[in-house]
Amino acid sequence: MTDQAKLTSIDAYLLSVTPKARAILANIRELIQRNVPDALETISYQMPAFKRKRTFIYFAAFQKHIGIYPPVKHDEALLKELLPFRNDKGNLKFPLNQPIPYELISRVATALAQDYG
Repeated sequence: MTDQAKLTSIDAYLLSVTPKARAILANIRELIQRNVPDALETISYQMPAFKRKRTFIYFAAFQKHIGIYPPVKHDEALLKELLPFRNDKGNLKFPLNQPIPYELISRVATALAQDYG
Protein backbone atom coordinates (compact mmCIF):
# COMPACT_ATOMS: atom_id res chain seq x y z
CA MET A 1 0.00 0.00 0.00
CA THR A 2 1.24 3.46 -0.74
CA ASP A 3 1.42 6.23 1.84
CA GLN A 4 -1.92 7.97 1.51
CA ALA A 5 -4.58 9.58 3.59
CA LYS A 6 -6.33 7.28 6.01
CA LEU A 7 -8.38 4.64 4.27
CA THR A 8 -12.06 4.42 5.06
CA SER A 9 -13.17 1.21 3.33
CA ILE A 10 -11.93 -2.15 2.14
CA ASP A 11 -12.71 -1.05 -1.42
CA ALA A 12 -10.34 1.90 -1.01
CA TYR A 13 -7.66 -0.40 0.40
CA LEU A 14 -8.03 -2.82 -2.52
CA LEU A 15 -7.52 0.03 -4.97
CA SER A 16 -4.25 0.90 -3.23
CA VAL A 17 -2.54 -2.48 -3.77
CA THR A 18 -1.18 -4.28 -6.84
CA PRO A 19 -3.66 -6.07 -9.11
CA LYS A 20 -2.31 -9.48 -8.04
CA ALA A 21 -2.70 -8.68 -4.34
CA ARG A 22 -6.09 -7.07 -5.01
CA ALA A 23 -7.45 -10.30 -6.51
CA ILE A 24 -6.18 -12.37 -3.58
CA LEU A 25 -7.56 -9.97 -0.97
CA ALA A 26 -10.90 -9.83 -2.79
CA ASN A 27 -11.08 -13.63 -2.58
CA ILE A 28 -10.24 -13.54 1.12
CA ARG A 29 -12.89 -10.87 1.67
CA GLU A 30 -15.50 -13.04 -0.08
CA LEU A 31 -14.66 -16.16 1.90
CA ILE A 32 -14.90 -14.27 5.19
CA GLN A 33 -18.29 -12.88 4.14
CA ARG A 34 -19.43 -16.38 3.18
CA ASN A 35 -18.17 -18.08 6.36
CA VAL A 36 -19.09 -15.35 8.85
CA PRO A 37 -22.12 -13.69 7.23
CA ASP A 38 -22.94 -11.54 10.27
CA ALA A 39 -19.48 -9.93 10.29
CA LEU A 40 -19.16 -6.26 9.41
CA GLU A 41 -16.40 -4.84 7.23
CA THR A 42 -14.13 -2.22 8.70
CA ILE A 43 -10.68 -0.69 8.40
CA SER A 44 -8.55 -1.04 11.50
CA TYR A 45 -4.86 -0.24 11.81
CA GLN A 46 -5.14 0.83 8.14
CA MET A 47 -5.92 -2.77 7.14
CA PRO A 48 -9.09 -4.48 5.94
CA ALA A 49 -10.79 -6.19 8.85
CA PHE A 50 -14.04 -7.80 9.91
CA LYS A 51 -15.78 -7.53 13.26
CA ARG A 52 -18.73 -8.85 15.17
CA LYS A 53 -18.68 -7.76 18.80
CA ARG A 54 -15.06 -6.79 18.15
CA THR A 55 -12.58 -7.08 15.30
CA PHE A 56 -11.59 -10.71 14.80
CA ILE A 57 -9.55 -10.74 11.60
CA TYR A 58 -7.24 -8.36 9.77
CA PHE A 59 -5.66 -9.02 6.39
CA ALA A 60 -3.24 -7.00 4.33
CA ALA A 61 -0.97 -7.02 1.30
CA PHE A 62 2.76 -6.56 1.57
CA GLN A 63 5.43 -6.58 -1.11
CA LYS A 64 5.99 -10.35 -1.00
CA HIS A 65 3.13 -11.78 1.05
CA ILE A 66 -0.40 -11.53 2.37
CA GLY A 67 -0.62 -11.22 6.14
CA ILE A 68 -3.49 -12.39 8.35
CA TYR A 69 -3.83 -11.42 12.01
CA PRO A 70 -4.29 -12.17 14.93
CA PRO A 71 -2.95 -15.70 15.49
CA VAL A 72 -5.25 -18.69 15.79
CA LYS A 73 -4.99 -20.03 19.34
CA HIS A 74 -7.46 -22.77 20.19
CA ASP A 75 -7.66 -25.23 17.29
CA GLU A 76 -4.72 -27.64 17.60
CA ALA A 77 -5.34 -29.39 14.27
CA LEU A 78 -5.55 -26.07 12.43
CA LEU A 79 -2.44 -24.80 14.22
CA LYS A 80 -0.47 -27.78 12.88
CA GLU A 81 -1.61 -27.07 9.33
CA LEU A 82 -0.64 -23.42 9.72
CA LEU A 83 2.94 -24.10 10.83
CA PRO A 84 4.52 -23.37 7.40
CA PHE A 85 2.80 -19.97 7.35
CA ARG A 86 3.25 -18.80 10.95
CA ASN A 87 5.79 -16.25 12.09
CA ASP A 88 7.31 -16.13 15.57
CA LYS A 89 4.22 -14.34 16.94
CA GLY A 90 1.81 -16.80 15.29
CA ASN A 91 0.54 -14.37 12.67
CA LEU A 92 0.18 -15.78 9.17
CA LYS A 93 2.25 -14.95 6.12
CA PHE A 94 1.20 -16.31 2.71
CA PRO A 95 3.90 -15.74 0.04
CA LEU A 96 2.63 -14.15 -3.15
CA ASN A 97 4.85 -16.44 -5.24
CA GLN A 98 3.02 -19.57 -4.03
CA PRO A 99 -0.58 -20.74 -4.43
CA ILE A 100 -2.80 -19.14 -1.79
CA PRO A 101 -4.49 -21.82 0.38
CA TYR A 102 -7.98 -20.30 0.38
CA GLU A 103 -9.63 -23.30 2.05
CA LEU A 104 -7.16 -23.04 4.91
CA ILE A 105 -7.72 -19.28 5.18
CA SER A 106 -11.46 -19.94 5.26
CA ARG A 107 -10.96 -22.18 8.29
CA VAL A 108 -8.76 -19.51 9.90
CA ALA A 109 -11.52 -16.90 9.48
CA THR A 110 -14.07 -19.21 11.10
CA ALA A 111 -11.73 -20.05 13.99
CA LEU A 112 -10.88 -16.39 14.61
CA ALA A 113 -14.56 -15.41 14.54
CA GLN A 114 -15.19 -18.02 17.24
CA ASP A 115 -12.15 -16.96 19.31
CA TYR A 116 -12.40 -13.19 19.03
CA GLY A 117 -15.70 -12.26 17.43
